[in-house]
Amino acid sequence: MQIRTYIYIIIGVLAVASCSTTKYVDDGSFLLNKVDVRTDGNYADVNPSQLKSYVRQRGNSRWFSTMKLPLATYSLAGRDSSMWFNKMLKSIGEAPVLYDSVSTIKSCDDLRMALCNKGYLAARVDVDVVRKGNKKVNVNYMLHPGDPFFVRHVNYDIRDSAIQCILESNGVGKRLLTDGMRFDVNKMNDERKRITEVLTDSGYYRFHKDYITYQADTVAGSRDIDLTLVLHKFVAGKDSVIAHPRYNIGSVTYSSGNPEDSVIHLRQGVLRSSTFIEEGQPYSSSALRRTYNQFGRLQAVKYTNIGFAENEEERLLDCNIQVSTNKPHTISFEPEGTNTAGDLGAAASLTYQNRNLFRGSEVLSIQFRGAYEAIRGLEGYGNQDFVEYSVEGSLSFPRLIAPFVSREFIRRTNAQSEVSLMYDLQNRPEYHRRVLSLAWKYKWNNIGHHDKYQIDLLDINYLFMPWISDTFREDYLEDDMNKNAILRYNYENLLIMKMGFGYAYNNGRYAVKANVETSGNILGLCSGIFNFPKNSEGQNKVFGIAYAQYAKADFDFTRNIVFDYNNQLVFHMGLGIAYPYGNSTILPFEKRYFSGGANSVRGWSVRELGPGKFKGNEGKIDFINQTGDMKLDLNIEYRAHLFWKVNGALFVDAGNIWTLRNYEDQPGGQFKIDEFWKQIAIGYGLGFRVNFDYFILRFDMGMKAVNPAYEADGGEHFPIVNPRLSRDFTFHFAVGLPF
Repeated sequence: MQIRTYIYIIIGVLAVASCSTTKYVDDGSFLLNKVDVRTDGNYADVNPSQLKSYVRQRGNSRWFSTMKLPLATYSLAGRDSSMWFNKMLKSIGEAPVLYDSVSTIKSCDDLRMALCNKGYLAARVDVDVVRKGNKKVNVNYMLHPGDPFFVRHVNYDIRDSAIQCILESNGVGKRLLTDGMRFDVNKMNDERKRITEVLTDSGYYRFHKDYITYQADTVAGSRDIDLTLVLHKFVAGKDSVIAHPRYNIGSVTYSSGNPEDSVIHLRQGVLRSSTFIEEGQPYSSSALRRTYNQFGRLQAVKYTNIGFAENEEERLLDCNIQVSTNKPHTISFEPEGTNTAGDLGAAASLTYQNRNLFRGSEVLSIQFRGAYEAIRGLEGYGNQDFVEYSVEGSLSFPRLIAPFVSREFIRRTNAQSEVSLMYDLQNRPEYHRRVLSLAWKYKWNNIGHHDKYQIDLLDINYLFMPWISDTFREDYLEDDMNKNAILRYNYENLLIMKMGFGYAYNNGRYAVKANVETSGNILGLCSGIFNFPKNSEGQNKVFGIAYAQYAKADFDFTRNIVFDYNNQLVFHMGLGIAYPYGNSTILPFEKRYFSGGANSVRGWSVRELGPGKFKGNEGKIDFINQTGDMKLDLNIEYRAHLFWKVNGALFVDAGNIWTLRNYEDQPGGQFKIDEFWKQIAIGYGLGFRVNFDYFILRFDMGMKAVNPAYEADGGEHFPIVNPRLSRDFTFHFAVGLPF
């Protein structure tokens, strides 16, 4: 039955793909079937796939670089444009791309110019248009770069003595142009940009890069070039050439940009600390950008407009910063529906926010949330549904609130300090649970860099179980036949007092995340000094409550390789390890790892995989057992644009979780260096993403390929050989990309 289903799907896809793609190609026109860019040899700095972006005409998009399903969908439409079905097919499909000889000629010119900019001044480009049948053509571009040209000597002709002194004091060693370098137009433009930034940061308000030109003299009979950078004087009028004017900042004033309110509802100290333009100092474009960025970070600010008034006689710039503020108070209501294993419910949250609490753009947020879920089929328990109420408050400051931090560090970073308090009440038929949390955090990033930092200075969680039903206690917590230590530990009162540090880096190609946290060390030190009392398990107690003690570290790495405008390959690796010690032999449930789900090994559902080769019994408490102290995720995903706002992905995932200690209730779950590689699960599948710019809806269909938890004679070890949809298929719906 399963093989027959696969055959039907394949036949359906092939049937659509085989539709006549030239149905809407008129006689005398040709469908642009394929575009190819190649070189006549191997050149380290000439990448044909990157140069393909200079080609002005591209063929119709192919699903995963193979089938032109969008074009085939368009071709399925009939010629009667009044029928809604034909309109729908054309709207979701893609019209045929018709070959244009003029665009081909211009593409040759653009490709040759791109090669010249890389130093291949004698480059040429050949194009071959090959007909495929009666109405299709393939266009092949052959690049002949030739030998590159080099700069024999670089000369800087600075025709303004004051500017020459500034550039020399800035450092000759910072120049991007050197003798013997490859002739590179991009590097020459970078040097123009560098010099312009130095001068506009040194008071030259009216300077721009067009004042910098180049003179290139070729040496006869060789591939050497003598290059001269010329910095021209300022053109004051039609026939007036003078030294470039240099300006200092005169006065800095503030005004309201709100038409109905002439008052800026921000403290003067906040306005000044957000302003990097300083009176009496030379004009600086970097200071202007930083001022815009700093005001843009303030939640109370709607927009900012900075203007300068010139005083030609004294060479001063009077600066006026116009600030428009948002309305401080907002209230939002958000309903949602829930479905937990068939138990339907609803939830709603009401959030109040004040974005300018102390007139310093401090953000106060208070959220009230309530949830209800109708629970069915719990035999032996009271007729009670799930009810949850919570209230959470947070106060965020757009700066570091900390001692021993220099003013210079504060000004060169975008920082945020946040304190939060939350109380959560949960009532279930099996138990009642209360959670009280208090946290103080710092977040910051260096201006102009790709990295971000976070410090959890203090994060306290108090978990309190005021009531547990007799049935639940007898069946799971005190039953001699089911002494589950992990389960029992997570239904006891517990205090978690942790500290943590996080780092993130993302430049679009590489992304790195690292987090480290520890809990209980300060309390452990105090217990040794003050001799805290112990409970029956030998754990030290604070105010009659045992505290958790552990160390945890997580690392994530993502590499994005872009092939062209609609194809990319993404690699991801995630590694996490946590170790309970001292006052704990088991990690708190919230800190344990799980595998499977939309962001892990997608052939399994959430908390359905691991640890190790442990095989769950699909019982009510198996979600506790299918957790671990260590996690490994390895993912590779090929992403491609399909049509409209829909992207597709083919993926292969691998990974699992393990425990560091041997627990009786998780046989086969302990990590062993000589066996763990045999317990790595592998899944594969197909996914679709609908990109609405502000958010992405993701639909992933995963299949098991290698299952480490299998019966010896059940044929479950290698599902890829004997697939069964009812056993191996998992569907995931999520918001956002998996990594």
